Amino acid sequence: MPKAKHVKESLTIMTEMVMPNDTNTLGNLMGGNLMRMMDVAAAIAAQKHSNRIVVTASVDNVSFVNPIPLGNVVTLEAKITRAFNTSMEVVVDVFSENIPAGQKSKTNQAFLTFVAVDQSGRPIEIAEAIPETDLENELFDGALRRRQLRLVLAGRMKPADATELKAIFKI
Repeated sequence: MPKAKHVKESLTIMTEMVMPNDTNTLGNLMGGNLMRMMDVAAAIAAQKHSNRIVVTASVDNVSFVNPIPLGNVVTLEAKITRAFNTSMEVVVDVFSENIPAGQKSKTNQAFLTFVAVDQSGRPIEIAEAIPETDLENELFDGALRRRQLRLVLAGRMKPADATELKAIFKI
């Protein structure tokens, strides 16, 4: 098994300005463009952790809380939350900033799952992720519940086997 790595080693920060070709007819960043940015930032974080080629396995719910207008700066912060055998969960936080107005707000958060693969495209074992901060530990602990929910919804795990989910609902 590869040597364990600290979560902070995967931190990836990307910044882009919203340009006219990125927007919808209301002058806001198109959701698909934001999802592409999130996928790229998360993939880089997953590669930093695994030192491998990674492929996107799933994207959890992405809610568009606030629009990101033309001219704003978008900052994406991605990092591993937890590594499993060959897959890893990455959280991406998105911030929008109107620099001239001095306004910055968090607009989105999503969890993406990546699988590390070898040169032939076969899944390959990855290093354990070591959380250090309170937030990293909270995200680490929740990752197993989110993973079981993803597997149940995909039909790859029976609800009766989702022990972490059953514990939440005291079933």
